[in-house]
Amino acid sequence: MDYHTVYAAIGFMLAAYAVIGNDSVQTLGTFIASNSRVFKWYWLWLAASAVLAVTLTYSWVVNDGDISYGRLAQIPPVQIEWYHAAAPAVLVLLTRAGIPVSTTFLVLSVFASTVVLEKMLVKSVVGYGLAAIVAYGVWIVLAHFINEKRNMVKKEHRAYWRSFQWLSTGFLWFTWLSHDMANIAVYLPREMPLPLLVLSIAVLVAWLGYIFQAQGGKIQKIVLEKTGSRFMRSATIIDLVYALLLLFFKELNDIPMSTTWVFVGLLTGRELAIATAHRAHYKLGYVFPLVGKDFLKMMIGLAVSVSLVLSVHYIFSAA
Repeated sequence: MDYHTVYAAIGFMLAAYAVIGNDSVQTLGTFIASNSRVFKWYWLWLAASAVLAVTLTYSWVVNDGDISYGRLAQIPPVQIEWYHAAAPAVLVLLTRAGIPVSTTFLVLSVFASTVVLEKMLVKSVVGYGLAAIVAYGVWIVLAHFINEKRNMVKKEHRAYWRSFQWLSTGFLWFTWLSHDMANIAVYLPREMPLPLLVLSIAVLVAWLGYIFQAQGGKIQKIVLEKTGSRFMRSATIIDLVYALLLLFFKELNDIPMSTTWVFVGLLTGRELAIATAHRAHYKLGYVFPLVGKDFLKMMIGLAVSVSLVLSVHYIFSAA
């Protein structure tokens, strides 16, 4: 086994943990928050693991051994060096600190050219803005029909909402994986043999179990501090709107993008809409520090990503 393979293995393990630990809370955070008191963590883990296995296997079958859903089409394969493996190591540290950085920028930036990185950034900025606008419009309308500051679902309707939530979460988990699996698959062969596929799924399922057992980890705080995120109905609506946004960008083109930015944009638009609709009880002065803190953390992640890509292209590669 040569050192390129060793670096690839290390990079894969770190990226698998970082992507599942940092970004998966975008999709599974509301699911964990609203179900943790009803179901044991391992039932939630098994459900998410089943969707993950089906999603990756489907891509592997229809894309000739590629599990990234074609998101790496503009990032050619390279020999993995130590600095490629170091990128997810930085992400692991930021994840442990509870910072919601973009895994796409932090991992793929060291593989992508500056041209592709620019396209990724533009698409992510558009994603943030569009998600905020769509979320604001959706929740301004919803405010006339439901109050998400309270859990007002009638007891006889809860079973229906819970079933709907599990379906919407499964749909969201699928669309999210079809975006962000590229951040892990970049360390693997583009045409994976079946044993490697099985091993990769096993590793991801193991990391997923750790996250569910830890109730989402520190990143989960970003979800929990938002209005009504623990409520089943609110979680269902968030998941469905987020899934539709990701599906739109997935079909738009094969340029990777930051799903973190889309998610934070959605929560920003939603929080502003709730504050607008309930001015008497919910002050905008509370909203701006909340969303501003998330935006600042995203900028920290972007700054680290840009520093990494510049180092790779102008220092490490030239050495």
